[in-house]
Amino acid sequence: MTATAIRYQSLAYVALNVTDLERSKAYYQDMVGLMKSGETRGGAGGTAFLRCSDRHHDVMLSQADASGLKRIGWLMESAEQTALLRAHIESLGLETRSVAPAECALLTISEDAFRFREPNSGATFEFFSGMAKADGPFVPTCAKIARLGHVVLAVKSLPDAERFFLEQLNFRASDRIDGMVTFMRAFPNPFHHSLGLSQADENKLHHVNFMVTEVDDIGKANNRFKKNGVPIVFGPGRHPPSESMFFYFVDPDGHWNEYSFGMEEFPEVGARAPRRLPASLESIDYWGSIPDPGYPQTGAIEALA
Repeated sequence: MTATAIRYQSLAYVALNVTDLERSKAYYQDMVGLMKSGETRGGAGGTAFLRCSDRHHDVMLSQADASGLKRIGWLMESAEQTALLRAHIESLGLETRSVAPAECALLTISEDAFRFREPNSGATFEFFSGMAKADGPFVPTCAKIARLGHVVLAVKSLPDAERFFLEQLNFRASDRIDGMVTFMRAFPNPFHHSLGLSQADENKLHHVNFMVTEVDDIGKANNRFKKNGVPIVFGPGRHPPSESMFFYFVDPDGHWNEYSFGMEEFPEVGARAPRRLPASLESIDYWGSIPDPGYPQTGAIEALA
């Protein structure tokens, strides 16, 4: 079996550890515009599920002593694809772990779900073939969010991490900023990137993106965040690689979030070759904005227990 046989449907959800669950729930609902879809309480303080689609959840928030990335969930095209991917990962000598039926029920995902620790970033990746639909449609409030767009990880070795995703997990490179960032799509999902890798001194979460449906969502957010004291750290601007307009801001635990509007889409067959852009700020923003140096990316990566 070759990795090129592996097929994904989409990025499914991102799970974040937060230090004050009530504060983070309020932020992601009232400031970002997600919709609450469920909650559990337990000895560790509980978990909240939020959504911006018709799926049960797109974001999971877990009460924890330290904030950061808990895991990233991916929806495969079929149960056969989930099994194919698992067999391939195990053929590389990497351990996989089944998600217990009770946890699958809590997450409303199919019981073929499994997790593994990606060896370069240290992040936990979870794969499954189905997630339950929510009880009703997503109802936009302060922003017309279209979907959870992508997650970017900071990694200590960009070449090694890129090689693993491209050669072993059948992600496809869309563009690179030389030595800085690789933008990848989960084949054959058409969006320019659902995962990004950024060169850094340590492995950590870089940011979580939400794609909005109108440029007005970015303009309104600019004023909403200023009125409510939400730090704005980059933009608004426009990314040369994906052609999307962007706007970065920070959640209560210091995790970077992004709104983006518009993104290049790739055909399954006959896609253009990835471009290599020079390592410069001009390759990050057509408009010349500069990230705020006072807000470095923060988000420890939780080890797979």
